[in-house]
Amino acid sequence: MVAAGWSYIHALTAPGTDPWTVRSVEWISDHGGRGIVNRVENWWYTNHPPPVGGRPAHGLPKVAAPGADAVGKKANAPKTPVVSAPPVPAHLNPPPNAQPFTDPLPDEGIWHPTGRTVQGLPSVYTTFMRPDPVHTSLVTGLAWMDTKLLRTVFVPGLQEPGGGPNPWGSQIPEDQRAGLVSAFNSGFKMDGARGGYYTDGQMVKPLRDGAASLVILQDGTANVGSWGRDFAMDPRIKTVRQNLDLMVDGGQTVPGLDSDSNNKWGATLGNKVFVWRSAVGVDANGGLIFVAGNGLNAKTLGDVLVRAGAVRAMELDINSQWVSYFTYDQVYPTAPNAVAGHKLLPDMQRAEDRYLQPGERDFFALFAR
Repeated sequence: MVAAGWSYIHALTAPGTDPWTVRSVEWISDHGGRGIVNRVENWWYTNHPPPVGGRPAHGLPKVAAPGADAVGKKANAPKTPVVSAPPVPAHLNPPPNAQPFTDPLPDEGIWHPTGRTVQGLPSVYTTFMRPDPVHTSLVTGLAWMDTKLLRTVFVPGLQEPGGGPNPWGSQIPEDQRAGLVSAFNSGFKMDGARGGYYTDGQMVKPLRDGAASLVILQDGTANVGSWGRDFAMDPRIKTVRQNLDLMVDGGQTVPGLDSDSNNKWGATLGNKVFVWRSAVGVDANGGLIFVAGNGLNAKTLGDVLVRAGAVRAMELDINSQWVSYFTYDQVYPTAPNAVAGHKLLPDMQRAEDRYLQPGERDFFALFAR
């Protein structure tokens, strides 16, 4: 009892941002109680399904307006005399609007620029839509990121994925925030991710062939695909974070998303349970797509990704405490390092400063090039 009590107290007082309730559940799960936790969660979500029909109580959320220009590496380059209009930086075309599943609400599925711009151009677009034609009072948030204007950085957490270099101390350091545009959650804890983790020349956890993988190149370009088919190790790769199997491939949802007979998309709750879920994908032009919301099962999450234009996509973390997406803007016009986060969905539980202080879980951050 003394040893268990000491372990529990250590878990409650360890550095990080998780509330004590989450730390308690995680401690029970990590000390032989995972089956109990899984059964309780499954019972709760199964007996408290999302409402059928209706409309969002407050309509669709308002899209945050474009903000100040983020300071990228190119902005710090020596200035040359301008004798004509500056060239337009390399960028992707904005995504086509997403087709709603039912009679659309005003602005549903229509992308709007939001957050900090890069060299004067929108780098993030967001929109909102109902996730299926049945649960019409729920709202799912979608974000599209321009991988030509933005570079992606993987930030390890204090506990996950465990091992390997952690130069930023599990947060976005203040001296990097002048270029910060957005950030979002990573995947499952490594013991449930059915995959591995590689970064900066270190194979921290062995990579699995066939696993869904978010791959970041040395230049900060991010892509999503199947390891061993879409990607193989070469010197251009900086980071690989794997999580489960692809849920969208070839622009379509993969077979089996609506079945609980496999654990390809997580054995904790099953594929059919409606819960907070998140995912990341890539479109045909290389744009990065993030999708998240409450009341999603594996199949409806995949369906939204397809409507958003994803050709390949992987599930990220699930449950309300882990799903986060923020865009950032300057607090003061003359202080580009002083930033504030804005939630993609107002009912995302974690505070806007989640990734501005050391946290337990790994995440991805996007910066102006």
